[in-house]
Amino acid sequence: MKKSYLFILMSLSTLLINCGGEDMANIPQQTGTQAVQKGKVSGKIMSQNGSKAIGGASVFTFDEKYKIYHTVSDADGNFNLEAPAGNRTIYIQTGNGSNFRTQITADIKANDITQLNLTQTKLTQVAKIGYIKGSYDKIEDIITTLGYTATELTHADLANMNTLAQYDIVFLNCGSRKYSQNSLTMPVVENNLAIFVANGGSVYASDWDVSYLLGGGENTNNCNLAGGFVPDSKLCSKNLGNSGNLPATVNSTALSSALGFSTLNIDYDLGSWQKINTYDPAYWEVLVKSTATNEALMLRTNNFTATGLPNLPIGNASNLTFVPVCITLPNNIQITVSVPQATVPFLVALGATVGACSGNAGSGSIYYTTFHNHASGNIGNAGIILQYVILNL
Repeated sequence: MKKSYLFILMSLSTLLINCGGEDMANIPQQTGTQAVQKGKVSGKIMSQNGSKAIGGASVFTFDEKYKIYHTVSDADGNFNLEAPAGNRTIYIQTGNGSNFRTQITADIKANDITQLNLTQTKLTQVAKIGYIKGSYDKIEDIITTLGYTATELTHADLANMNTLAQYDIVFLNCGSRKYSQNSLTMPVVENNLAIFVANGGSVYASDWDVSYLLGGGENTNNCNLAGGFVPDSKLCSKNLGNSGNLPATVNSTALSSALGFSTLNIDYDLGSWQKINTYDPAYWEVLVKSTATNEALMLRTNNFTATGLPNLPIGNASNLTFVPVCITLPNNIQITVSVPQATVPFLVALGATVGACSGNAGSGSIYYTTFHNHASGNIGNAGIILQYVILNL
């Protein structure tokens, strides 16, 4: 028995020594899972015409098991994405990816950097964009300077749900209600905008055009006015603002990172501006606020909901091939991106959920700013913020 025990011990000692005389206990063992070979892909994201570097854009790809690899472009549009080696589809998106996105194929080499050129990383417009002509505002000029297109709409178009439903985004330029030829159609317009947003369309209103949201005439001069489609309990804005230069703070970390600055001066150079009197902080996110008074100057929400509104397809048919999903990254960071419809079941199996990470399911975004880019002057960095609004609706 002793010989047998000694033989077993000698045999085990022999097995732990490899042919080079090294102790096998110090050699990494196979775990049954092959290590993922990774490389990097880098580039600079630009607007369609190459005039504007785009910060805050999501850049991501997936491996064969649908694990996501994700990063965000900096204020200068630069990104550096670590990704699994191989032939990969790289997705570039702003907002939730429904309205502006680009995808390219890249052959990522292990332990190497694949550099994408500027023709590959231009952000493409998917959305169909409309705007209403304003008295002071010209958001369409900003859209054009980025290389994108928008169609002028009339109040008759807003009053026709079949026409409105063809668009993904509608911009309401300050002072546009004065161009309404028939005030009796305004309740129809406001109801159609409610249907539009409830079913995923997005709206941006500037300054006086908060009256589309809250009711009133050319502007909103009091709380709880008749009309509008946003509940009065969620927002009150009064036309009490004066001209002057107002120091402001970017209240959103994501927005300040995308812009590259966190403070700015806003030149309210007209004699009368809207002021946000009260708002529901559970409903609205404050993106920009006054440094002096702490009052909100720019709000965003995707919490809109209303009972009794019909379900209606909104926007371009091409959007239907991509679906917004919420994916949780390490450190419990959640992102909303749009992915090809065929990938959704696999991502859901890994824990993703269909729809945006926050807000009301199915709702589009509403942006409201008390400032704007008007035809008679330039309000500096506020124009850069409005570029962000355009790309993130």
